[in-house]
Amino acid sequence: MTRSRGQVQPSYARHETGPGDAGRTAFADDVAYYLTQTPRQLPSRYLYDELGSSLFESICRLPWYRVAKTEQSLLMTRAGAIFSRLPPISTVVELGPGSGEKLVTLMAAAPGRDVTIHLVDVSPAALDAAATALAAQSSLTVVAHQATYEEGLSAVGRPGGAAGQTLVVFLGSNIGNFDPPGADALLRTVRAALGPGGALLLGTDLVKPEPELLLAYDDPLGVTAAFNLNLLVRVNRELDADFDLGRFAHRAVWNAAASRVEMHLVSRSRQRVRVRRSGLDLTLDAGEPIWTESSYKYRIDDLAPMLGRAGFHVTGQWQEDGFALTLAEAG
Repeated sequence: MTRSRGQVQPSYARHETGPGDAGRTAFADDVAYYLTQTPRQLPSRYLYDELGSSLFESICRLPWYRVAKTEQSLLMTRAGAIFSRLPPISTVVELGPGSGEKLVTLMAAAPGRDVTIHLVDVSPAALDAAATALAAQSSLTVVAHQATYEEGLSAVGRPGGAAGQTLVVFLGSNIGNFDPPGADALLRTVRAALGPGGALLLGTDLVKPEPELLLAYDDPLGVTAAFNLNLLVRVNRELDADFDLGRFAHRAVWNAAASRVEMHLVSRSRQRVRVRRSGLDLTLDAGEPIWTESSYKYRIDDLAPMLGRAGFHVTGQWQEDGFALTLAEAG
């Protein structure tokens, strides 16, 4: 369904792949697998339930976490230059839209034409927020996919054509949540989903001094700690577990050799934990960590080779305050 230019609300259709019973089964299976690895782990994608998404939006407003503010500033000042380097765009796919504010800023500079926006996120709360934020731009048709990035790209396919090309938008340095092989694989998936002439706009956080990085991931207000601990709340609620939040501490570590900030939940004492839907009965030692997230940081010279391995070539790049926006065309 397409709305006319005179209406305020965009067209908004949801295509869901979960959570449901299948999503909960996958969650239980992942927890069963990763909590028995060495070191113990929990996949970071499960941080983003409704509360986790809200907490992350709060993190983005903290003065110590400058990624969101710097990226928004770059988009405000460079959106026109970005579109000037692109062919006519009829389709935009955003992976992990968050609140949608950055895409609103970008699309405000788009040449006047009807554009279909595909939002891809595992969080229904994020999809709702992004769709609401885009509602004021009445020339946009918005389609939401509650799915992983790979599933969403597959569902979108190659929508560009004679009417215009496709732009994939991947902001917030979300690429940093993937290890190098995983980042390469995802970028190849993006490239495969784009037709000739399609493009990718990639946001990446750059390496900074260690104290600055750690403050961004272990803020004095404890918002990031709450975001991390909420993962255990979710496991308790959805998988019938008995994690005691008071017996875990949030810890952020800068791993210089791997160029990543790591988030962990550290057991404060020796304890037994059951996760009944995953069939787990665990004993954690005092000081034993559960690794919940990695955030890789880049050097500017890393980006063109990384994109090149996936079949892109860089056509524009802008930096501000330790952050980079890179525009790359599918070769």
